[in-house]
Amino acid sequence: MRNTESVIAGLSVVIPALNAARTLPGAVAALGRLPAEIVVVDGGSTDATAAAAKERGARLLAAPRGRGVQIAAGVAAAAGPWLLILHADTRLAPGWEAAVREAMRNPGRAGYFRFALDDHSPAARRLERAVAWRCRKLALPYGDQGLLIHRDLLTSVGGMRPLPLMEDVDLVRRLGRARLAPLDAAAVTSAERWRREGYLRRSARNLSCLALWFLGVPPRMIQSVYSRRRA
Repeated sequence: MRNTESVIAGLSVVIPALNAARTLPGAVAALGRLPAEIVVVDGGSTDATAAAAKERGARLLAAPRGRGVQIAAGVAAAAGPWLLILHADTRLAPGWEAAVREAMRNPGRAGYFRFALDDHSPAARRLERAVAWRCRKLALPYGDQGLLIHRDLLTSVGGMRPLPLMEDVDLVRRLGRARLAPLDAAAVTSAERWRREGYLRRSARNLSCLALWFLGVPPRMIQSVYSRRRA
């Protein structure tokens, strides 16, 4: 049972998950008892993702596979006026709660965390610096940095579109620089995929997908490119 004295009132965390049994427990544990609710939206996992969510007190929903689709379902089901959208392989670093409480003073802006990887390699530090530059110069944080947003603001820009890919870029572009603010805490993402695929290869694939998005290529076509290059 949650200790209601420590809960951040009105905060619902929405976590889309797919075969995330290994990383989801850490993501939920890092939140502690602070969110008013945690909603895990499973996209058809074949591992123990559902059990991991239930064991840690999260509310479990099922939705068709696709982060945008899953997030949209979680947002619709969440009770809180404030939404924190978080990936299942991302753990918020200590101090996140103070940053969130401060950001919740301004419902007209959405907040994102500082990108970090759980890898001590020089390649990880270079990528972190590149992401910091992208956020600073292009106002383009990605979903693995989390997004804190008031429901009214989300509704005012058209809501979370049920896209199979690029749902994060789609949303932050609609928000625009003036309605985005960095939060003074890190979101630490698992570097497993970067190590497995190679930092350069994964970065090149992500940049290719971003370029295709800005060229107006439909998300489902971008998804096929993304999946093919992972193979």
